[in-house]
Amino acid sequence: MARPTARPTARPTARPTARPIALAGIGKIARDQHIPAITADPAWTLAATVSRNAGVDGVPAHAGMAEMLAAHPDIGTVSLALPAGPRFGYAMAAMAAGRHVMLEKPPALGLAECHALERSARDAGVCLFATWHSRMAHGVEAARARLSGQTIRKVQITWAEDVRQWHPGQDWVWQAGGMGVMDPGINALSILTRILHQPLRLTGGRFDIPAGRQTPIAAELTFAHPHGASVAASFDWRQQGAQTWEITVETTAEHLRLVDGGARLMVDGQETHAGPDREYPGLYRRMSQLVSEGQSDADFSPLVHVADAFMLAERRTVAPFDW
Repeated sequence: MARPTARPTARPTARPTARPIALAGIGKIARDQHIPAITADPAWTLAATVSRNAGVDGVPAHAGMAEMLAAHPDIGTVSLALPAGPRFGYAMAAMAAGRHVMLEKPPALGLAECHALERSARDAGVCLFATWHSRMAHGVEAARARLSGQTIRKVQITWAEDVRQWHPGQDWVWQAGGMGVMDPGINALSILTRILHQPLRLTGGRFDIPAGRQTPIAAELTFAHPHGASVAASFDWRQQGAQTWEITVETTAEHLRLVDGGARLMVDGQETHAGPDREYPGLYRRMSQLVSEGQSDADFSPLVHVADAFMLAERRTVAPFDW
């Protein structure tokens, strides 16, 4: 759930203390989020791009990762905003060349790739950041802090949006590996796994899959909580009108609601935290911190739940979907 921002038209002026960074994959998410975040952050300067058919004005452009790595030995960090399919090979090549790597979500096509990426980062002595942009929303850390030590009774995720608005004409979302509605659903799961202090285990669910497609347009999931709380999630890509991105948590002491994808936190009906979109700027600040400290941040738990859902959920065929 990325909110569009203005596209830059020229390369930003390099700052003396800024680290050069390369951005691979110059598509919608890069133009809406990554490029504006890099441009606005004094810790970074966009020094190169990698894309077969797009670029950024004034920035050296390369068609492939190997070409970029050879041409720019001074670039120590690579951000990968291209789809998950080719992302693994790009990440492995960058780390083998000694570059730090930042991954758009989901971090990989599958868990075996996640483990391989983690090993490669460790062996190469570089930083690996598996990003979850929704965790940077204003209310998320505040919710995590409030829930520390509380007894949770019930958690409900309701994530309903219009696929035509967020993925217009993008047939890859309906293909194997595209995840369908779990593409936005993993954003909710990234918040859930951050705010709860106990690990969950997916126990079952149902996928509604349009006839002729391979991935779900809607999903209902249930989870086991170690202390017996009721935890469920509802995802739907057929929402019309207002979009719904909400997580409610009932404890023995209070009622929490994260709304607008985590941008606002309500406690017993009163808003306690809110603010404008800061998700991708937050990711790049975090990456700068990781590079400075020589640390990695690779939490794959949201993808674990998605993988479990594709293993355990029942399948139901529903009406065909067309753009």
